[in-house]
Amino acid sequence: MTEIRPTLPQDAADITRLAGAERLFNAEEVACVAELLQDYLDKPDHNGYFFLTAESDGRVVGFACYGPTPLTHGTFDLYWILVDRAAGRRGIGRALMARVETEVRERKGRLLVLDTSGREDYAGTRGFYESLGYERTSVVPEFYGPGDDLVVYTRRFAEG
Repeated sequence: MTEIRPTLPQDAADITRLAGAERLFNAEEVACVAELLQDYLDKPDHNGYFFLTAESDGRVVGFACYGPTPLTHGTFDLYWILVDRAAGRRGIGRALMARVETEVRERKGRLLVLDTSGREDYAGTRGFYESLGYERTSVVPEFYGPGDDLVVYTRRFAEG
């Protein structure tokens, strides 16, 4: 049984370990995950970042990080979603995304934006977002570097 819950201080080492083990993450991204996680854990306002943890059989198997987009009205960004490859294909990523979407709606979010790489090794990531009904809304050629496009996906929520 997998539980999706707000991240606790005792999850930090496991989340950092998962990020470091992910072959698609480079060292800068792992360091950024750790930095934003510390903001979330240490600052009363979380510095605008929210983390969720996926726990299965007492073990942290995934996380998501999202937050409101500065200078917008009801727009949120999904910064990361990651599931341990050993725990993949069990619906954990879908459960994390569902919880992110629920929390965004609870925070009066009207738009969730996520971006990813256009590299071939990110095809599975893009396929995951598309399978959840996210709309590919833009591509910025060579945003991350030569041959590495930025691909942006969005989902709108009913205002209410």
